[in-house]
Amino acid sequence: MAYSKKILLAIIFTIVYSNMAFSQWTKQKGKGYYKLSAWYLEADSHFTDTGETDPNTTRSQFNINFYGEYGFSDKWDIVGYIPFFSRAVENDEISATTGQLLSKGEAFNSFGDIELGLKYALLKTKNYALSVSLNFGIPTGNNSGGSDGSFQTGDGEFNQIIQTNIGSSFNLGLVPSYAKLYLGFNNRTKGFSDEMRTGLELGVNLIKNKWWLIGRADVLKSLRNGTLSAQNSQGSIFANNVEYVNLGAEIAYYFTKKLGVSFNYTNIVSGRVIYASPSFSGGIFLDIK
Repeated sequence: MAYSKKILLAIIFTIVYSNMAFSQWTKQKGKGYYKLSAWYLEADSHFTDTGETDPNTTRSQFNINFYGEYGFSDKWDIVGYIPFFSRAVENDEISATTGQLLSKGEAFNSFGDIELGLKYALLKTKNYALSVSLNFGIPTGNNSGGSDGSFQTGDGEFNQIIQTNIGSSFNLGLVPSYAKLYLGFNNRTKGFSDEMRTGLELGVNLIKNKWWLIGRADVLKSLRNGTLSAQNSQGSIFANNVEYVNLGAEIAYYFTKKLGVSFNYTNIVSGRVIYASPSFSGGIFLDIK
């Protein structure tokens, strides 16, 4: 039960990178991609710092966010992620034997941590793309929310992520497809451990210009070089030394050439100091090519 109030910060990173990691092709000048989406996770178990699973009081996290990419030249993009509403909830804890209330639940609403970045195209052809990106994590969220300070919507630190992105488009038979790969390093401050991140994305255009089916895999590895204490002043553990392997699937549908909707399911295969439950997201996007 000790981790029931100590994992929410790890979720924020997962939300951010599910949006920001896979943008290997830079936009043409004046073009862009914009998405308004909601994300939800509910968990009654978590991975401990040894990788085992333990139960916890049921907690949920709901997030509404905006993600955008804009090409201000044919080689440079501005990228941003703004979680303008984040809600963390802990359910009432009820005794399974007596039905008595053991602890009262709580909810906390806040702004989340903003991510802003730049992406530069080293190579951009019809079938291949190579880019580098630099993203900044701005501590606009709350790292001590709720009555006990454990309802974090941000980590309170300014971090920088440098990343290399590779992409290729091709046909699987007659079906248009693509593959993307990224490798990144996250420099964290205020005693948090630095991180290595990598991921793969595969997409298939099931119905031309209409339906896309996308699969993703993400791996985060902590370098365990931080100095952050296991407890903060409120007595809860920040999500330092988070590690995970995620697998996800997304389906996207274009109503028109520019407007569409998407739905995503992501499950965690293994991890440390993070919830052991799947997450769900859905949104509407505008793709100006």
